[in-house]
Amino acid sequence: MTPDHPIFKRWPAQYPDRLQLFSLPTPNGVKVGIMLEETGLAYEPHRIDIMANENHDPAFIALNPNGKIPAIYDPNGPNGTPLALFESGAILLYLADKTGQFISTDLNTRYETIQWVMWQMGGVGPMFGQVGFFNKFAGKAYEDKRPRDRYVNESARLLRVLDNRLADRDWVMGSDYSIADISLLGWVRNLIGFYEARELVNFDHLLHVQAWLNRGLARPAVQRGLEVTATN
Repeated sequence: MTPDHPIFKRWPAQYPDRLQLFSLPTPNGVKVGIMLEETGLAYEPHRIDIMANENHDPAFIALNPNGKIPAIYDPNGPNGTPLALFESGAILLYLADKTGQFISTDLNTRYETIQWVMWQMGGVGPMFGQVGFFNKFAGKAYEDKRPRDRYVNESARLLRVLDNRLADRDWVMGSDYSIADISLLGWVRNLIGFYEARELVNFDHLLHVQAWLNRGLARPAVQRGLEVTATN
């Protein structure tokens, strides 16, 4: 039986008993695709074409009033009731708790992990995204390079913070791969790839981040997650 939510009038669920993902393979979007592939949860993906303004469709706004991807609808949410959820960091935390994977049950480690996810959400995402705008998209044409350089400098600083964190560990939280890593992989990959900012942020000097990124991208679930909703 199709869940009773407006989103399914526009994007019908073929497998209504599964978690429903509404996304696109942007740096934020791939977080949830990677997490779902890593956890092995059954899910059904729906591509939301933001270039066609599908994220402003009333059916999508009914799911996420902020009009951004990704968003999920879990028919088997807490206490057996459905849950609609947006914000990629919140979704990562929810899926980690739902499956008991990629976050520690030790409270000190748990909150430290959440700290790094918040660091990504509040710093890395906004700063790297602005670098993309000013270096790759419309802002590239601006003659005044001070806005670009402001965001480049802050992005380079954030990468140095991450590089220092990874100096003596394989993953952000040590030996255990976690939602902290999942939150960051797509953004770092995009910054030096699609955003073409590798030289601007001196990425080749960040040996620990390079090794971490290579380890992450080598994971089969990450490779699959990067392609979720890439095509209809």
